[in-house]
Amino acid sequence: MIEPIGNQYVVARPVYSANAFGEDHKKKQRHHKTLLDHLKKLCRCSAQRAKKIAFSSFPIASWLPAYRIKEWLLSDIVSGISTGLVAVLQGLAFALLVTIPPGYGLYAAFFPVIIYFFLGTSRHISVGPFPVLSMMVGAVVVRLTPTDSAADSTFANSSMTNDSSIDEQKVIVAATVTILSGIIQLLMGVLRLGFVVIYLSESLISGFTTAAAIHVLVSQLKFMFQLTVPAHTDPFSLFKVLESVFSQIEKTNIADLVTSLVILVVVFVVKEINQRYKAKLPVPIPIELIVTVIATGVSYGFDFKRRFNVAVIGEMKPGFQAPITPSRQTFQDTIGDCFGIAIVGFAVAFSVASVYSLKYDYPIDGNQELIAMGAGNIFGGSFRGFAASTSLSRSGVQESTGGKTQIAGLISAIIVLIVIVAIGFLLEPLQKSVLAALALGNLKGMLMQFVEIRRLWRKDKYDCLIWVMTFIFAVVLGLGLGLAASVAFQLLTIVFRTQFPKCSMLANVGRSNIYKNRKDYSEIYEPEGVKIFRCPSPIYFANISFFKQKLIDAVGFRPLRILRKRNKALKKIRKLQKKGLLQVTPKGFICTVDGFKDSDEELDNDKIEELDQPINTKDLPFQIDWNANLPLNIVVPKINLHSLILDFSAVSFLDVSSMRGLKTILQEFIRIQVDVYIVGTDDDFIEKLKRCEFFDDEVKDSIFFLTIHDAVLHILMKKDYSTSKFNPSQEVEAKLDDFTINTNGGLRNRECQVRIFSRFMYIYIDSMTKNFQKC
Repeated sequence: MIEPIGNQYVVARPVYSANAFGEDHKKKQRHHKTLLDHLKKLCRCSAQRAKKIAFSSFPIASWLPAYRIKEWLLSDIVSGISTGLVAVLQGLAFALLVTIPPGYGLYAAFFPVIIYFFLGTSRHISVGPFPVLSMMVGAVVVRLTPTDSAADSTFANSSMTNDSSIDEQKVIVAATVTILSGIIQLLMGVLRLGFVVIYLSESLISGFTTAAAIHVLVSQLKFMFQLTVPAHTDPFSLFKVLESVFSQIEKTNIADLVTSLVILVVVFVVKEINQRYKAKLPVPIPIELIVTVIATGVSYGFDFKRRFNVAVIGEMKPGFQAPITPSRQTFQDTIGDCFGIAIVGFAVAFSVASVYSLKYDYPIDGNQELIAMGAGNIFGGSFRGFAASTSLSRSGVQESTGGKTQIAGLISAIIVLIVIVAIGFLLEPLQKSVLAALALGNLKGMLMQFVEIRRLWRKDKYDCLIWVMTFIFAVVLGLGLGLAASVAFQLLTIVFRTQFPKCSMLANVGRSNIYKNRKDYSEIYEPEGVKIFRCPSPIYFANISFFKQKLIDAVGFRPLRILRKRNKALKKIRKLQKKGLLQVTPKGFICTVDGFKDSDEELDNDKIEELDQPINTKDLPFQIDWNANLPLNIVVPKINLHSLILDFSAVSFLDVSSMRGLKTILQEFIRIQVDVYIVGTDDDFIEKLKRCEFFDDEVKDSIFFLTIHDAVLHILMKKDYSTSKFNPSQEVEAKLDDFTINTNGGLRNRECQVRIFSRFMYIYIDSMTKNFQKC
């Protein structure tokens, strides 16, 4: 029963153990579904289920019939054209990161978009090349294909080995890696493994993408300076590339360097204008397109290639090339890299899609996103493209220019298609240094993530450490090994936090049903002889020893040591009693001998197993008070604890190893006459203990109570308290004699006779009697 009184309430109910609550409220015996039950449900078919599967497999069937042509079509066309132009330029630029000819980047910007149009669930992301993925694919390409210099030195006299054959090898490796990454994504989607993205926290993704931006920056220096830099893929490769660049700095092509710096400054400035005045601009200024057109025209008009020996895109064959057959050997050599590429690509795409789904209030399906991304990469890789995800800047263009659905994505693919089949030759005079500058211009958002360090340090030191270590791992070890090391480190921090939880001792605050850390409050109430210990994490094999040590520190003694001391003392008392040297009077023990010789060595050599057994005094004609004075020189440590409450409200699970350790701890306390109670657990927790045969004659299931307050009230009624231990400040504020304990656990004020709830009132008001006219 709950009675509201202004902004307070009075509750009167019985004290409940877990068993008593289940009996009183007719707890159901639920049937938990087995794996077979789930398989049966999965294989069950009906017309409604078939329709649901069809719509979930092809999301276009759900949103296309509801498309608002008059309201959305024009916006999608404008957005698609803008996004398509950006996609063309980013495809060309990011192909340099993969170390393949720029023209192949157009395939990566075309095929995945078409597949995602039919299978994707997000309406706003722009699928295509992403610099981080391009770097990861490029690292694999460099590792598995010879460099130009190596090929020239090895096959100097062979006409078959030239730049085109090396490029062909690189394209095949990149396409094969993309296909395998797509297969991994597709299988994960079919197997409903989209949840794996949760293992990549925001801190990890931020640190990893920032490190990838550093890799992109360093990799583009050779195009900006037009230097011949050997490829490196092993750990510390970034530093080796920097060493190669600075060792050849005198060979810099000034025309390429000046062009790239000018374009980089212009792109940064205009992007800042777009960001600052995005509310006033109808559409963002397409600076990439503008500088590309100008740079191409200037390069062609002034013949930069012949006059200044700059590196240009070169021949771009119109149309599509024949599909490739992936290399099985490459599959075997790159399975680990492909798994990382698949995870990172999905994580980035899903995180961006989640932002837009929340902003525009529509659902997305992580597993279907995996299927869409996987199918897109398989299809794109088969036609010589490389791994695709989504670009943050390109998706921002699609959304900010008015894109409503993936019709905008389809329009952008048509723009890319026009470039591939018709006007690609116009970009042949474009300098590679311009593409490098455009690639770096898209890194501003990633490089600005360094400010996250300060924010994370203020909010959570562990997340800050994850960011920093992820960045260091990815920079030093490379993107592949760095990602694996970062995930391992992140999981290690979780283990560390659960392995060393911040356990605490609780006390009653405000003489109510509220129990808080006793160190945080000055006015607290602790029943004499009762300790309340809270563990805020799961208990498992790695932290059971830590839990036990913290519990021992909290109570102030080792129960096993007390048990052994008492069993040793019991042996001595039995010997005295058998020899008739010991008499028991109401005032205590009387020993009829001045001394009793019993070798401590004899006791110490007793079997430990015997000393660890429960104390049995049934054969003695008297009871022993272990906190009283014992005969002769028999000394046993005295303890002032009779009840221990373990707050397991934050303990989500126990494994088998920790279950054994917990039972041992409980037995040790019970054997020294300390009652143990566990509170706050859910029913599944108790059911698991029953299945594992946790309970016996010593540790019973009756030790479980619903709340700390229920356990405390049970102890008070069981021990029939007449006095309690207060802080000095509390003795002035309240007198416990004003209340008497009812059998149902409530408290009754002797003046008013209003049932409140034991000495620990849910409410305590000095003027309670004034609030009621009638009791």
